[in-house]
Amino acid sequence: MELQVVEHRLTDGEALELEPAPRVVYDVNADGADYSTGSRAIKGPKHVLSFELTPKASGSALLGASLALPTDEQRLIRCDRVDFPPGGVAYLHTHQGPGIRVLLHGSIRIETGGRSHDYGPFEAWFEPGPEPVFAAGSADEPTAFVRCMVLPAHLKGQRSIRYVRDEDADKPKPQRYTVFVDELLPEDP
Repeated sequence: MELQVVEHRLTDGEALELEPAPRVVYDVNADGADYSTGSRAIKGPKHVLSFELTPKASGSALLGASLALPTDEQRLIRCDRVDFPPGGVAYLHTHQGPGIRVLLHGSIRIETGGRSHDYGPFEAWFEPGPEPVFAAGSADEPTAFVRCMVLPAHLKGQRSIRYVRDEDADKPKPQRYTVFVDELLPEDP
């Protein structure tokens, strides 16, 4: 199974029909998202990010990633937005499942697996979940990204983040989270 994100920028009067798939459609301008499994019509003007579970990533995806998930465990799909004030960081942490992130504004540096990468608006990256990650937002402007993760079902309504170092767990966390979707996936998406 693949998790992919596809960006669609529709002009006034333009329409798009999305094939049936478990997906979260994030509306960039309205700052909201919803989940569906059936076919989906989108009418412009609209700027959306469609996070989709598919058998294979499409060539038009901003990013696609293969997911190796246990078959004996129910999963949920979560879409949320993370906002950092200028200079905000997310201390070294992991998540309990994989996901794709797309930067909305600002800039962000992601350090993981001995590598560091800087992302700008509408660039996407994948985090597998168990690999520790440090994130630093822009020093001089607010930073925000939207993400879609596939998590164990028992995390419905609960945070998935785990801090790697005990001393970081009690530090102030300047980032704000807005959860849009937290839905159980069908048994066989």
